[in-house]
Amino acid sequence: MKKRILSLCLVCAFALGCCSFVLGGCGGAQDGASEGSSDGAGVMTDDAAGTAYEPVPSDTLYVKQVVDLPDGFIYGMDISSVLSEEESGVVYRGFDGNEQDIFMTLAEAGVTHIRVRVWNDPFDAEGHGYGGGNVNADRAAEIGKRAAACGLKLIVSFHYSDFWADPKKQMVPKAWKGMEIEEKSDALYEYTKESLQTIADAGSDIDIVSIGNETNGMLCGEKRWAGILSLMTAGSKAVRETCPGARIAVHFANPENSESYADYAWRLDYYSLDYDIFASSYYPFWHGTLENLSAVLKNVHDTYGKDVMVMETSYAFTSEDSDFNGNTISDGGGIVKDYPFTVQGQANSVRNVIDTVAHTPGGIGVCYWEGAWITVGGAGREENEALWEQYGSGWASSYSAAYDPNDAGKYYGGSAVDNQALFDADGYPLESLKVFGLVRTGNDAKVVPDALEDTNLQVDLAIPVELPATVNAIMTDDSRQAMEVTWDITETELSAMNTNGVAKYEVLGQAGGMTAHCYISMIEYNYLDNYSFEDGVEGAWVINDIGGADELKLENKATDSMTGDWHYHFWSGKPDSVESTLEQDAAVPAGKYKFTISIMGGDGGLTDIYAYVKIGDEIVAREPLAITQYNEWHTATVHAEYADTGSPFTVGIYVKCAGEGSGAWGKIDDALLNSESD
Repeated sequence: MKKRILSLCLVCAFALGCCSFVLGGCGGAQDGASEGSSDGAGVMTDDAAGTAYEPVPSDTLYVKQVVDLPDGFIYGMDISSVLSEEESGVVYRGFDGNEQDIFMTLAEAGVTHIRVRVWNDPFDAEGHGYGGGNVNADRAAEIGKRAAACGLKLIVSFHYSDFWADPKKQMVPKAWKGMEIEEKSDALYEYTKESLQTIADAGSDIDIVSIGNETNGMLCGEKRWAGILSLMTAGSKAVRETCPGARIAVHFANPENSESYADYAWRLDYYSLDYDIFASSYYPFWHGTLENLSAVLKNVHDTYGKDVMVMETSYAFTSEDSDFNGNTISDGGGIVKDYPFTVQGQANSVRNVIDTVAHTPGGIGVCYWEGAWITVGGAGREENEALWEQYGSGWASSYSAAYDPNDAGKYYGGSAVDNQALFDADGYPLESLKVFGLVRTGNDAKVVPDALEDTNLQVDLAIPVELPATVNAIMTDDSRQAMEVTWDITETELSAMNTNGVAKYEVLGQAGGMTAHCYISMIEYNYLDNYSFEDGVEGAWVINDIGGADELKLENKATDSMTGDWHYHFWSGKPDSVESTLEQDAAVPAGKYKFTISIMGGDGGLTDIYAYVKIGDEIVAREPLAITQYNEWHTATVHAEYADTGSPFTVGIYVKCAGEGSGAWGKIDDALLNSESD
């Protein structure tokens, strides 16, 4: 087969990153590129030119072909931490198990683009790096040079910050602090031009430049859209002048908030921003369904004619931690996963994101985030931490406190995504890395059980616990097959759950040689319908929107739920617009009751939040609540007595937030109304 590859890269791949041949130039391969054949399976072809591609074969990985893939589709990989990883002693290997330049391995796997973040100045006054790869323009240039030497294009992601920028944090660089918006825009323009020139001069093949990273209503310290778009316009102008062949991307997160995406796209159009690609992050454990992702991106494309892509995605191949730092996602009771945390589950997730974007109008590609950020050191946290501090191979070092004392400076450490990498802890590529090539052709490996689906039960204390006789095996093709299960628990232990009060239990079992997990929540009798919103509709709940919030709705997002998949969600970017009640009338006999409800959220500003019990039109009891930060749940318990006078007995929660940042938001779940004895 005809393959696109640099012959020189094949020769010098054995030297682990020592290839000095470069392609040069922004926005497209230059004259240095050559075409030729190779005996090495899996070398990438140029889809845009219509040539063929021979994926690296796999005997075990099942991959359903993605049909009708667009020409030139982007199969990207962010490996921004790679230089710090290598400086810390990490050795990456090829599919044959031998040491090999990671860029060559990614090219063999079918990756077409390398993404690299760029921070302005991620170093303290003494030159100590903040971590996360310590990636400034010079280090991005080194990554771009090595990528180009193996035929890979570059996606440059400017954060316009000295360290991490995300939907909750967009800090101004040290050098720009105190600047008015006009001066800051000029500084951003000059910085973008100089940085791109540095990266291009190294020989990088720059295809896409992202002017900001997950800029959900904030950028570089600006929180007003006029300021944000002034900065974006300056960045766009700099890209057009420096790399006229490159495409310009804007990048947002949280596509599950469809109204937000529509608003972002409208504002970009209103301010006439010059850009080509509307990009989104999509992490399936945070960002809703693939159907919703496709719908919000399609809306942007259909309305404004922009190309769309997923700029960041990832998934775990294991729940285990390998660097003594802890992981962003892992197993736990009540966690509902779209795919098992296995190599096959990881591949299925990536494949389905690719399929979704490829079949969304205007969809041009998918980029996996930090697929090579594996553990360094290995013997223990102390050894690893010394490397994180010296080389910046952890997500943050202690030195970051000089810039970000309230987050990175407090919680610095290693990689929280080593279990989402596409390499194991020893630098060997996982079979799931091959998915980027195999999606083109499919791979009909034998379909076998891959993992067992977790079982989640909520059981009333008055009802005996009955464990299921079967559990679902998740097959490698992502189908389900029932398997008989044997639970490792005695009848005495099972019966004790009914007498030990409200509690949560994990019961293990065996099915098909695999370990089964059943998570049981014992609850008191609840007088409320749809207590954790699992019906997916409001039902008996009544929403009263007082302030005109942007979003008040039930949301299907397991990682944001206290129990199950669903919860009640609110968000609004408009100041003083979050004010609402959520209520339900309960049919209860005379007696004493306790009402509990839980909430988490953030960016509230000045708030007034409380749970209450109302008899007729009068609130007879209430307890305050607060929203603080993501996944920090607060629970209120309200006690009240009902004499059954004929007046309605109503429970509810009142939420009022002035809002700050990108807008007040929150999740409400697990509303319980239980009787109390004297």
